Amino acid sequence: MNERFPVADRNQVRQALWRLIKLERSAVAGLLVLYLAAAVVGVAAPVLLGEIVDRVSAGDGGVDVLAGLIVASIAAQLVLVRYSRYVGHRFGERALARMREQFVDRILKLPLSKVERAGTGDLMTRNSLDVSTVGTMLRDAIPEIFISLVNAAIILAAVFYLHPLLGLCVFLMVPTVYAGTRWYLKRARDGYLAEGDANTELTETLAATADGARTLEIHRMESERVAAGAETIRHAYKTRRYTLFLRSILFPSLDGSYPLPIAGMLIVGGVLYFNDAISLGVIVAATMLSRQFVEPFDMVLLWVEKLQLGNASLARVEGVGLVEGNGKARDAEPDGDRLKASDVYYTYDGDRDVLHGVSLDVTPGERLAMVGPSGAGKSTLGRILAGIDAPRSGDIALGGVPVTKLPLERLRGLIMLVTQEHHVFRGTLRDNLALADESATDAKMLGALSVVNADWVNDLPEGLDTELGNDTLELDAAQAQQLALARVVLADPHTVILDEATSMLDPTVARHAESALAAALAGRTVIAIAHRLHTAHDAQRVAVIENGRLVELGSHGELTAAGGSYAALWHSWRGDSKN
Repeated sequence: MNERFPVADRNQVRQALWRLIKLERSAVAGLLVLYLAAAVVGVAAPVLLGEIVDRVSAGDGGVDVLAGLIVASIAAQLVLVRYSRYVGHRFGERALARMREQFVDRILKLPLSKVERAGTGDLMTRNSLDVSTVGTMLRDAIPEIFISLVNAAIILAAVFYLHPLLGLCVFLMVPTVYAGTRWYLKRARDGYLAEGDANTELTETLAATADGARTLEIHRMESERVAAGAETIRHAYKTRRYTLFLRSILFPSLDGSYPLPIAGMLIVGGVLYFNDAISLGVIVAATMLSRQFVEPFDMVLLWVEKLQLGNASLARVEGVGLVEGNGKARDAEPDGDRLKASDVYYTYDGDRDVLHGVSLDVTPGERLAMVGPSGAGKSTLGRILAGIDAPRSGDIALGGVPVTKLPLERLRGLIMLVTQEHHVFRGTLRDNLALADESATDAKMLGALSVVNADWVNDLPEGLDTELGNDTLELDAAQAQQLALARVVLADPHTVILDEATSMLDPTVARHAESALAAALAGRTVIAIAHRLHTAHDAQRVAVIENGRLVELGSHGELTAAGGSYAALWHSWRGDSKN
């Protein structure tokens, strides 16, 4: 069962939005001025039209000038609204860019164990669909709501200025609008969060199916996987249909409310007019303003739906920053390079331990090999020693400081775990090597490749500038592994944990690569999780892991002479039965 990343609460989402706005104070101030100017100019036309009606009724002239002013006010409003939306969209794009950068930064600081347990689908959905939805909110929803609120406020003030009783008629729609909106908002956040989770589950299912397509074909499990996919699609459809149901209740309730202010103004205005309390022009102007008020008010409520969707997505995006250990720096500094495990227990599911009381003291500069049968817990112990996973109980300390107390960037510069799985990023070979050391010269990069016997680099058409990727040059598994080992040489950590890091290489090439890597890492601590026992033969000490326990520890000679588990593994690997 995957452990989803957390979701930010309402207060945390508001704080995140406020931080984005504070970074653009000048832009927001300019937007407010533009919105106010556009709103003020927008009420001019109805007021001037009412004046025309009064002048015509009184038989006065000068309506041509007023008509010209109406045309000018409409043109000015168009220009101001167009420019304010342009500025608003620029603000939204800048805010979105900052949020994307922050999101990527948080992802890179996430503990690897948290990412693995959450599953790639959750992270992919938040990084794509949720970020895109938040972008719509920042670029479109917030500026449009801001414009509409300012317009509505100015229009309402103008109606009250014309006559307070006519202004009160605007509030005739408040009861139905309030009831419909309150009903919607009580359910919208949870509904959109559920929709986001369903999309995550769907992404994970489709990605797992695509990645394991060949395995599914071999075991003839296509129908079961199709059924699982269909179930996740049904669940996603159900959550999407629920949010659509919410909108189908909200929008009709709003549309039925908008005629009420106009009807009220015509009735109240008619009574006042026949009692000579107001002029016909005031009624016309107020009615037009009331009709004009509906547009920004409707726009606000229309974008509320997008705002709720964006709010839920922002809660999921911000939730990545709430992962325990994300970017939390500590002041602890190791006193030396000694790596020590003390009575370590570890469980994956919270129920059954896979490591049982393991204690191991690795001295600086030592070459230690960890061996044992498959599933014994070697790789798990290697991940814990590297600080990727935290023990359930016990402690892993580097220089007397628990590795879980070290900032992630600092820890990765001290201890490096190299596994069988290696990723080649799209870009040049130089870009891929620079991930380990941005300041490395070409000579240093080529030297690192030479250390791991990556002779294929000499045949590349453009050397270090050769593009790597599916549509250019795709490295095979052995070449990708050599690239990963070259990164180790460039990164130059003081402790390297090799989890069968040369398993993809030809045995002869692997032997040379391990020898060359050992020479390059001379003076540094090397912990090799090995399935080829020549690695253990060359190590200073060998740790034998069985059933999650450290059962033997000593040099190759000592352990073979002892005739225990390691001796049995050694003779079995060599294919003989003699001591």
